[in-house]
Amino acid sequence: MGRTPTLTYDRGTLILHPPPRGKSWVDFAHWDDRIEKFRIPAQQYRDLVETLRAEQVPFNDQTQTFTPLDLDPQLSLEPYPHQQEALQAWTDQRWRGVVVLPTASGKTYLAQLAMQTTPRPTLITVPTLDLMHQWYAHLTAAFPDVEVGLLGGGSRDRTPILVATYDSAAINAESLGNQYALLICDECHHLPSDFNRVIAEYSIAPYRLGLTATPDRADGRHDDLTHLLGPVVYQKSAADLSGDALAPFQIVPIKVKLSAQERSRYTQLIAQRNRFLQEANIWLSSAQGWQRFVRASAQSAGGRRAMLAHREARAIALGTEGKLRVLADLLAQHYPDRTIVFTNDNATVYQISETFLIPAITHQTPVKERHAVLQGFRSGEYPTLVVSHVLNEGVDVPEARVAILLSGSGSVREYVQRLGRILRKGSGNKQAVLYEVVAEETTEEAISSRRRQGVQQSSQRPHQLELVPVKPVYSADPLPPVPRAAEAPPPDSEPPS
Repeated sequence: MGRTPTLTYDRGTLILHPPPRGKSWVDFAHWDDRIEKFRIPAQQYRDLVETLRAEQVPFNDQTQTFTPLDLDPQLSLEPYPHQQEALQAWTDQRWRGVVVLPTASGKTYLAQLAMQTTPRPTLITVPTLDLMHQWYAHLTAAFPDVEVGLLGGGSRDRTPILVATYDSAAINAESLGNQYALLICDECHHLPSDFNRVIAEYSIAPYRLGLTATPDRADGRHDDLTHLLGPVVYQKSAADLSGDALAPFQIVPIKVKLSAQERSRYTQLIAQRNRFLQEANIWLSSAQGWQRFVRASAQSAGGRRAMLAHREARAIALGTEGKLRVLADLLAQHYPDRTIVFTNDNATVYQISETFLIPAITHQTPVKERHAVLQGFRSGEYPTLVVSHVLNEGVDVPEARVAILLSGSGSVREYVQRLGRILRKGSGNKQAVLYEVVAEETTEEAISSRRRQGVQQSSQRPHQLELVPVKPVYSADPLPPVPRAAEAPPPDSEPPS
């Protein structure tokens, strides 16, 4: 009688030796001449084991090291219907899949319910240190009798429940791969990148849960989530949950006219750009066209001038002085409501901060200062913040009820994330409102339309997305001169219209 095959874990792969009887396992395996044994991708662990068991093939499993945990929650809430439905859909898919829910809809508590359903060692990956510490605070409160650790930001724990940044989890993927039975990827649209995907590929975790508000990626790799975590098993939009799990909200578009001087310069710049595009036979209606424009701008003087014209035109549209008039009006109208002002570049953030004496946060803000500003905002000491992209993910500000979007990209994800900053119910009878300030008759109108259409298309009940009538058009002409930001914002990652 031959030796019993043994399955072991080796740096992100499985080794099965000696080869078992039967043929089905061969579909998983690749022969490694270096060690003269069969290797199998770690993420196929569950399928391989189920195949061997179905064929009643005896084998010695030395791969996984995890044992059941006693997860007795001290933090227990009544789940919302959408949380119960999402958990059931994930369970019906045999504990694998992606749940798409808007920001502030309780994805962290849904993950806690999933952990209680599959009480095994769990690895949670998050994109930012802020999110890592928020998850840690929630899990230590929910499971005080189980050791919860951190991996990232200087922490290097190895605990039954581990919260890690994507960067740190990817760096340590080979050693983490056989330690955890449940893999939870928050903001899982980050997972399919070349660097991060090894977190799932090197893991044997039989249970996998992805959480995101917007799974789509510009590079199309969101389709890889099915392979890495499982299919989308449940999806709701902010409009679906408005007034129930989320605060009711309105989206108010406001159009701003360029001043006569701005209009003249904008028209001149767009004409200069379009002449080059026409001569080069480049169309900016697709990502490929935008990539061709970027390449052409580096290959000729004419291309360089066209790109500079495009950037200056876009800077005029995004930073027209008329928007400051609107901002002053809205801040006065909503004072002292907790308000977040979003812009697309740091120069505009600092300009607004100095003009209106508003605390600012950008990626350049030191960690301690950022923490102090956010604490002041949460407490009400600072009723208003102005930020660029740093609050798109992983910041909990439940009392924020007004968002003013002065400029942004065409990204649906960014739009949903910024809306999500004001959707937590908070205290009292909260009514959230997002003002979207757009320069009239510029490419910014098309960018705005694209991101809002994306939100509506992702909704299962798009008619519930409440768009109030367009506010009167503001003109930039009556404004006194305001110093212009020296730095022009970079072009969209998506092609402009």
